[in-house]
Amino acid sequence: MRIGLKRAYAKADPADGCRVLIDRVWPRGVKKEDLRLDDWLREIAPSAGLRRWFGHDPQKWDEFKRRYFRELEGKKELVESLRARLEDGPLTLIYAARDERHNNAAALKEFLIKTQT
Repeated sequence: MRIGLKRAYAKADPADGCRVLIDRVWPRGVKKEDLRLDDWLREIAPSAGLRRWFGHDPQKWDEFKRRYFRELEGKKELVESLRARLEDGPLTLIYAARDERHNNAAALKEFLIKTQT
């Protein structure tokens, strides 16, 4: 299982495989035709309340992941749709956050790895 992470502002690469934007809102300043997406799963993003609470504060990272994982457990169909894409090759989760370590894409990747069957 190969899951990559890439900022929406980074250049697309054929090695990315399937590219899925997993943010609730469109990345600021990016044209739709420039992003080269296979899908946009806004519903898999953290709830607006959780996103506001987290505020990209690294000190809240562990609690953010715990809460987000709980939300993901209630989104089984969306999670399984991402898993199904992995059967065809690499999957790259696209996100807009500046912090490359503490963001919803990194948390989602961890969730997918931890809960794989």
